[in-house]
Amino acid sequence: MSKDKDRTIYRRSSDNKWVDKRNDAGRGFVFDTQAAAIASGREKLVNAGGGELTVKGRDGKIRSKDTLGGGNDPMPPRDREH
Repeated sequence: MSKDKDRTIYRRSSDNKWVDKRNDAGRGFVFDTQAAAIASGREKLVNAGGGELTVKGRDGKIRSKDTLGGGNDPMPPRDREH
C-alpha cells in the first residue's frame, strides 16, 4: 500500500531515461542519469514532509527503498546503505 507522496525511480524503456514519479501521478520528471533522478526524488520527499523512495535498477527490480523525512523507518539501526 503506497501513500500519495511516496516516489519511485525507474528507467523508461523507450529512451533509457530515468524517471522520478510520485506513485499516484500519471507523469514524472525525466533525467539523463539515475543519480539525478534519485536526488530529485529525495528533495521532493523531504519538501513534502517525508515518505518512501523506491529505486528500481535497469532490470526493473527494486534495488533499494528508503524512508525519508520524519517517516517511521522500519529498520533504522541496520540500514547501512543510507
